Amino acid sequence: MQALRTTDPSKINFKEKFNLSDKVIVISGGCGLIGRAFSEAVAQFGGNVVVADIPAAHPQKTAEEIQNRNSVKCIGIELEVEKKSSVIALKEKVLHEFGKIDGLVTAHQNKSHLKFELFENVCEENWDKVIEVNLKGTFFLCQVIGSYMAEKGSGSIVNMPSTYSVVAPNQNLYEGTSLGCPAAYSAGKGGIDALSRYLASYWAKKGVRVNMITPHGVWNKHEDSFEKNFAKYSPMQRMSYNHEVAPALIYLLSDASGYGTGNNLWVDGGWTVW
Repeated sequence: MQALRTTDPSKINFKEKFNLSDKVIVISGGCGLIGRAFSEAVAQFGGNVVVADIPAAHPQKTAEEIQNRNSVKCIGIELEVEKKSSVIALKEKVLHEFGKIDGLVTAHQNKSHLKFELFENVCEENWDKVIEVNLKGTFFLCQVIGSYMAEKGSGSIVNMPSTYSVVAPNQNLYEGTSLGCPAAYSAGKGGIDALSRYLASYWAKKGVRVNMITPHGVWNKHEDSFEKNFAKYSPMQRMSYNHEVAPALIYLLSDASGYGTGNNLWVDGGWTVW
């Protein structure tokens, strides 16, 4: 993006900087808790949304609902991020439908099947599944779609590490609950953080910005005991909501963050300041 060379802020339409009109944004995990908020927010700011998710999530249905609520074009595409052939097919379908890709958001994740498995008992198969989906899937999406944007000379990538790629899980948080956080999740998300910083430097000259959003404690009808524990350890004394994470995405995808790359925008209620 070529920035206007001026020192006069009155010449800038700051509101327009957040406009995503006519941009085509691919969102993996677009049917998930945070992904749905991302998809809706992008559409509300004028972007055309590609909702990509596993077949069981019915991405076509989600895309249709978003399109009906907003005056933008949305399509749903089934995707298995850990398979490069599936990612390549995604890119080809999007280019056939829209003729371009302006942004990539990797909001997919896998950890649910390991919630109750202690580190001492984690088998190789379960470790591999989390790493393959979270880290390898992000790698494939960045490689295939990011390379296209680098060749085109512009684009914005927003990846999703985790608070637990910044700090370790506070094990006291899970006392008296049925929840937990697997080590593979922390390891994979830490890899996403490192990969994002690498790509931010690697593609800076090509006009592709690579940033991150790190949410924390996003409420999903958690059990009461977990919510109470979370409030004790959070400076803001509550969990967050998916709609509180989405505005950060608009900033990072839009021209508003035109001079920002390699950043990790924490939306964690202050969790990591303690």
